[in-house]
Amino acid sequence: MRTKMFALLAVGVLSLGGTAACTDDSGDDAGSGGGNNRGGAGGGKVGVILPDTTTSQRWGTDDPKLLKAAFDAAEVPVDIQNAQGDKARFQAIADKMIADGVKVLMTVNLDSGTGKAVLDKAKAAGVKTIDYDRLTLNGGADYYVSFNNVLVGELQGQGLVKCLAEKKAKVPMVADLNGSPTDNNASQFKEGYDSVLQPKYDDGSYMKGPDQSVADWDNKEAGVVFAEMWQQTDRQIDGVLAANDGLGNAAIEVLKKDKMNGKVPVTGQDATVQGLQNILAGDQCMTVYKQIKKEADAAADLAIKLYKGERPTAPDRVKDPESGAYVQSVLLKPTAIDKTNVNVVIKDGFVDKSAVCAGRFKQLCKENGIK
Repeated sequence: MRTKMFALLAVGVLSLGGTAACTDDSGDDAGSGGGNNRGGAGGGKVGVILPDTTTSQRWGTDDPKLLKAAFDAAEVPVDIQNAQGDKARFQAIADKMIADGVKVLMTVNLDSGTGKAVLDKAKAAGVKTIDYDRLTLNGGADYYVSFNNVLVGELQGQGLVKCLAEKKAKVPMVADLNGSPTDNNASQFKEGYDSVLQPKYDDGSYMKGPDQSVADWDNKEAGVVFAEMWQQTDRQIDGVLAANDGLGNAAIEVLKKDKMNGKVPVTGQDATVQGLQNILAGDQCMTVYKQIKKEADAAADLAIKLYKGERPTAPDRVKDPESGAYVQSVLLKPTAIDKTNVNVVIKDGFVDKSAVCAGRFKQLCKENGIK
């Protein structure tokens, strides 16, 4: 009866002034683009559009800071703005940047439809394009910079398997809390963790539980989705494959209500302060650390070369699953993080020790060798 029921259930980041430009080297009002013309040496700018400030801390704090530093070091003018999760705003920012004469446009799409519309306009205006972190399906960007996202998912799946083994779980039921269905990264993460978990479902050592995507990576929606999963399964879920730390924390908050946090392993991704604290507290099984500085530096390097009129080559190629075209790419390697190596993230300067080890976490940091 339990198996039949769950077969049915298994269906299914520093922003300055909100959308204001993070930097505008011309001294004009934020987002004005300075009226530079594309074409002359040193003319125009590099435009960067980030997606939101709610789904991950990186879009509101890490990427703007790291990208600005890379462009400043190269003395290349850059206009960094954030769409705040609004697709119309994303397109409006892009239209303004293109009209103001950016030479290179780097975007993190909110979905492939609006992302492609922006890329099409940029290409029609002679602007070079870079998909940053997320591939725009059928978008035809000149370059793509991200992490090996299938490997991210594999690390999540392997991490959950390890945690369930440590819990000595017998035929554990696993629920999937997937990322946004409009984000190609989420599809790649799932491809990765499914490759680890599906063989266990096939041989009967694991039970396939609820499997649902969370629109726009919305953490509040994730809480609602997981609460429904938890109730529908009569609280029989033994492990949660959550696609990032925000979704994972949403599941943990539900588990806390039944005092099941720490008893049900939950995965994550992004190595956020909250995610690392959840790991130290024993409420989260693991996260995946992506060295965003390397990603930002790689994307900035490509943009700077394009800005200077060069034609850079990239070491990798990624096949667009919709168009079938190959995109020149830079794919970086992620790292699995659990209690034993949280210090790696802090030593890298990705998060501040003072933030992770604040309040009640001070003692937990000390106990886990975080100095």
